[in-house]
Amino acid sequence: MKYIFVAGAPGSKWSSVVKNIYYSPSLDQTDYSEARTYHHDAEGEMHLMHLGAYYDPGMEFGDFFDRIDQYSKEECEREFDRPFTGQGVRIIKSHVFCHHIDFLKKNWPDCPIVLVYRNNDSCLGWWVRCGHFNITYPTYFKYYKNLYHMGKIINHQNEDLLNSWEKYKALDLEDNHHLCDYLNIKYPPVQYRQNYDMKGIQVGVIR
Repeated sequence: MKYIFVAGAPGSKWSSVVKNIYYSPSLDQTDYSEARTYHHDAEGEMHLMHLGAYYDPGMEFGDFFDRIDQYSKEECEREFDRPFTGQGVRIIKSHVFCHHIDFLKKNWPDCPIVLVYRNNDSCLGWWVRCGHFNITYPTYFKYYKNLYHMGKIINHQNEDLLNSWEKYKALDLEDNHHLCDYLNIKYPPVQYRQNYDMKGIQVGVIR
């Protein structure tokens, strides 16, 4: 297993799902830099919520990922690997992966795909609370354009994500330790615990 793919719409809280496995000793964390972080206080206190590379059209990486199925496996892996220099399994996260689960499954059958879901209104509302187009990393304005356009894209991403969830019978997970067990990676440090139901998130894995 070289990669863990993560798909979820903006505002799905997928970044928190990633954050709470990111510090597993099994993972390559060399995509981290201070420039690739974003703190927000949507829950009432300022916390680091975005960390590591994000891949999406208009972002630092993955500019072609809305058309990823038109590229070769080798071209995609070169893009996946660009922010990394270390060893271990690499998390590759993109909102537009919601539309390309079949492509990921076909080309990387040994790599799990983590799906993160919240309903459309919850996603849009949370994304606005987290900073909307003022989010400094990653940047959203180039591809997602404006709030109306963002809402339409969230709806479409969630629709395709749920279709894939059903098609591939994704396993529903309870918390980040359950996720680590299923991914066969070591647990992160003790301060990183997350119960998905308590956070209002649905998390599934396709293998």
